This record gives sequence, structure tokens and C-alpha cells, in this order.
Amino acid sequence: MSVLGVAAVLALSAWGLVDDPKLFIRTALNGITLAALYFVVASGFTLVFGLMRNVNLAHGSLYLLGAYLGFEVGQWTGSWLLAVAAGFAGSALVGAVLQVGIFRHMQGQDLRQTMFTIGLSIVLADLMLWQWGGEIYQFDPPEIIYGRLPMPLIKVYPTYRLVLLAIAIVIGLVLWWFLNRTRVGMMIRAGVDDRAMLAAAGVNVQAVFAITFAVGAGLAGFGGVVGGTALSISPGEDVRYLLASLVVVIVGGMGSISGAALGALLVGLAEQFGLAYAPTYGVVFTFVIMVLVLAFRPQGLMGRAA
Repeated sequence: MSVLGVAAVLALSAWGLVDDPKLFIRTALNGITLAALYFVVASGFTLVFGLMRNVNLAHGSLYLLGAYLGFEVGQWTGSWLLAVAAGFAGSALVGAVLQVGIFRHMQGQDLRQTMFTIGLSIVLADLMLWQWGGEIYQFDPPEIIYGRLPMPLIKVYPTYRLVLLAIAIVIGLVLWWFLNRTRVGMMIRAGVDDRAMLAAAGVNVQAVFAITFAVGAGLAGFGGVVGGTALSISPGEDVRYLLASLVVVIVGGMGSISGAALGALLVGLAEQFGLAYAPTYGVVFTFVIMVLVLAFRPQGLMGRAA
């Protein structure tokens, strides 16, 4: 945490607004790093749902599938980096198959997409439970990012969680640059607005959409590995991260990477501060944020007005 952040906490403590500065700082860091994980997963959902308007409610299943595949590769090879690559590639491949085999034939049919992906998520959840059981798995991060870093007031904080924050920032910047500063990114946005016109210009719209969907699904699998390293892998995580992604996209705004980052930050902080200061009602805070955004800014904080 920065010097200014520490100074602000100390000032609040002096005014009696923060009883335990150490708890406040640790909770804030936990909220920010949890937001980083939510953003990694939700950024893929933003590409698929927010930008392409494909209602993929199996996104959480792709997160969990990538986590399990990465775990198997990591156990087999002993390499965390190969586990990350396997999680991304496995979920990306499944995502590409879904787009080419299913979503291509259901474009604009939101209800059919919703029903199909709900059914798919149930099937995938049962298959993963059958294959990997109900045990809890966890990755060990590489030694270079394993351990604790000295921090003001709280003394130490897990190094890996700070690395996760850095990874999320890099992913956010790369996605923003890709969508707003590259020719392919412009094709994606143009294809969403007017697919027929883009196809008339000689662009293979289906290939562009398949690649975009695969990248979005791959980010879910990538999030499964890095999330399984920071927390754990277990049945039910698919539902948790699907709900988190939905809330992040709704709060931040459809198709907005910067909105997804802001939404993830609000959700992560609300969840952690709720658990720390009001554990009985902590889960409510996230949905209060979503309700307020829908009431006063239905397009999301960074979304475009329809």
C-alpha cells in the first residue's frame, strides 16, 4: 500500500473512523487482490457477453475446467507456467468449439443461448465432479513469487497476491489496447454493431468471432489456474465466479474493459469489507451495489447509453 494510503488510514484511525488500522489495510489489500482475480475472469466474460452479446452462462464452468486441467498438467510436469498455459488453452479450445458449433447458429437468440448454456454448465459440473471428486485442490506458485513481502503497518503480505494484481493490470492494459488500438479489435467492435457490413468489406466475421470467443473462454481458464493458486479449486467455484462476472459486467458496463476493472474493484472491496466488518450481511453489499447501479445508471458505470 502506498505512503498516501497508509497516511489516510492513520488519519481515519485518529478520527475514530477506523478502530484497527492493520485490519483495515489488510482487508483493503485482500479486496483489491480479490478484485484482480474477478477482473481476470470477468474480462473474458466482458468480451463474450458484454461485447459480442453471446449469453454464455457456462463461463464459470470454463473457469473450473481450466483450473482442473491446469492442476493435472502442473502435477504431471511440475511446472506452474505449463499449468497456466494448459488452463488457458483447454478452456479456449472448448470456447472455440462452443462458438463454432452452437453460438454461431443462435446469434441474437438470447433465450436459447441462456437455456443451452445453463444446461451445459450443469452437465460440465457433474462431469468434473465425477472426474475429480469433491476434494479441494490448490496450486503451489513458483518459488520466485512464493512467500511474503514486507508492508507498512501489517508487516508482511503474500507475494503471490500482489503478483496476481500485477497480472490483472497487464491483462487489462493489453485488452484495452487490443480492442481500441488494433485493426482486429476494430473489426470485433464493428462486427458487433453491423456484421453484414463488415462481411461485405471482405472480413471473415465468423473467424473473428470464434477467435474472440476463444480468448474470452481462455481468460476464464487462465483465471482458474491463478485463482486456484491464490485460493483453491473445488466444486461450486464455477457458480461463484459466474455470478461475480455477471455482477462485474452489469456494474461496470457492457463491453467496457475499464468498466470491468472498476466493477471488479467495487465487488472485491465490498465482499472483503463485508466479511471483515459485517460477516452476517457481507454477501448483501455486492448486490446492493448492483441494485444502485441498475437504478441510477442502467447501462453501467462505464457503459454506453443505448
